[in-house]
Amino acid sequence: MLVKIYTDGACSGNPGKGGYGTILLAQDNNGNIHKKELTQGYKNTTNNRMELMAAIVGLEALKKPCEVELTSDSKYLVDAFNQNWIYGWIKKGWRNSQKQPVKNKDLWERLLKAKEPHKVKFIWIKGHAGHEYNERCDKMAVASSNSDNLLEDNAFGSDK
Repeated sequence: MLVKIYTDGACSGNPGKGGYGTILLAQDNNGNIHKKELTQGYKNTTNNRMELMAAIVGLEALKKPCEVELTSDSKYLVDAFNQNWIYGWIKKGWRNSQKQPVKNKDLWERLLKAKEPHKVKFIWIKGHAGHEYNERCDKMAVASSNSDNLLEDNAFGSDK
């Protein structure tokens, strides 16, 4: 089954209050489209962490192995896989090309685990360019970042 996942992260201040928005779309055998929206806000985080969380929660919501098209406006997320950066980081002991520790290692590891049972294609789209689901994810991410139901991003800053 093909599942389309759309994601976006937002942060007011960087670091600051943040949130993510994720939309999953799947078509069943009868041709019916099923849609699920996931969103959450955090008290103190970064935009990149929220971009990663959006992808993670989308993949973690899948109950069985799927073919996935994951669409994001985050070059940070998409290029890590499409340019094979992440595999270089792992090979170098989670160090980047400047030999510095990779930021957000906790989320990258969680994302790798979440993606493992699936065949995932990462697709980049330009943000704030009128794409229906990207715009909806952005609205959810911003609304969650401004909500009263903010969680702690307990691992934020632990990789510095």
